[in-house]
Amino acid sequence: MNRSHCTALLAAGILAAALGACSVHAAGATAELKGQRFDVEVVSDDATRERGLMFRDSMPADHGMLFTFESAYVQTFWMKNTRIPLDILYFDSNYKLVSVQERVPPCRSDPCAQYPSTGPAQYVLELNSGMTEKLGAKPGDVLTVKR
Repeated sequence: MNRSHCTALLAAGILAAALGACSVHAAGATAELKGQRFDVEVVSDDATRERGLMFRDSMPADHGMLFTFESAYVQTFWMKNTRIPLDILYFDSNYKLVSVQERVPPCRSDPCAQYPSTGPAQYVLELNSGMTEKLGAKPGDVLTVKR
């Protein structure tokens, strides 16, 4: 194979990888609140819900983690092994904001503080600390989720 064929194959491979990465990004779940769109990781089983955002040093400003549960009930979250401060937003079964725990700090010692919702919630969105205030989000606001 000559050099021009190798270059063409390499370029095709790079293009295919780039398009693959774009399609994965475009196909990912999003959540929109107060006109702001977030790329979200959706976690819906016990193991991934338990791990959540543990051991991560950062999260892009336009990202979040959406926890889904089978039914709505008072949810209680904690920050064990979570290294970044977060806002924790609790939504009912219709994606209406029930309550917020703002600027929740990482847990530095056991036992970790607990952060409950003020009412039944089926979905919980974790965003970077301060985002709730920046958006002006308040109870009654509706989250739009696309998977």
